[in-house]
Amino acid sequence: MPYHSLMGKSIIITGASRGIGRELALQLAEQGAFLTLAARDTGLLAQVAEQCVKKGGKAIAVTTDITIEDQCKTLIQRANEVYGQIDVLINNAGIADKARFEELRSLSSGEMVMCVNFWGSIYCTYYAIPYLKKTKGRIVVINSGAGKFPSPTSIFYGASKHALDGFFNSLRLELQTSGVTVTSIYPDWVATGISTRFLGFDGKTTEKVSSHEYSAINADKCAKIILKAAGKRKHMTFMSMRQRIGYFLRPLFPNMIDHIAGKFFD
Repeated sequence: MPYHSLMGKSIIITGASRGIGRELALQLAEQGAFLTLAARDTGLLAQVAEQCVKKGGKAIAVTTDITIEDQCKTLIQRANEVYGQIDVLINNAGIADKARFEELRSLSSGEMVMCVNFWGSIYCTYYAIPYLKKTKGRIVVINSGAGKFPSPTSIFYGASKHALDGFFNSLRLELQTSGVTVTSIYPDWVATGISTRFLGFDGKTTEKVSSHEYSAINADKCAKIILKAAGKRKHMTFMSMRQRIGYFLRPLFPNMIDHIAGKFFD
């Protein structure tokens, strides 16, 4: 039975109102998971929760801005109050920037990217760990290929994902005797429309779909890969062959990989 180790588990998903987070919620609902769904958009979040219930799962929607520490604390406490335990935390919420550093009109968009992608995951994890230790649970981090490779023109996105990579790799070692595992996922491009929400040089969303999304995998396939890796408690999972090749070649041929990355993101 697929994802058997996640069946009936109490699972928190941030960024659950759309894209990868929404698809994770729907697939887990089909497996009978007890879901706590978090996002800023109350309306969309409620719709996803309703769909999850129709698919056979249990779901509550907790409107949460993960850049606010107290709201993250409330999210974690709410999940434990409703279900009596927390088995899995999926740090999925994220935003991205799309501009060259020197073109930025201010650094506010970069600060927002760092707050959402890095600190939002840290806040949620900090408050979830005591509960996860009781269940020998799982932390799942939806990182990005940008967490392993340079990402020019999305410089703060790349920085935030590199920060996540360093933090959660270190946290994995701190938790290795606790029974809590950390799984880091490195998606390539996923066709979710996320590029229309990139923050441009002026701090406003670009409203344009990147050409990279047209040939990207869909959220359904992405979610299946994530849940399979989480079920097996893998340390890390890449989603494309070019990521795997780049990961092994970069230490040997750093200039070549940097050149390719520069062309890819140009």
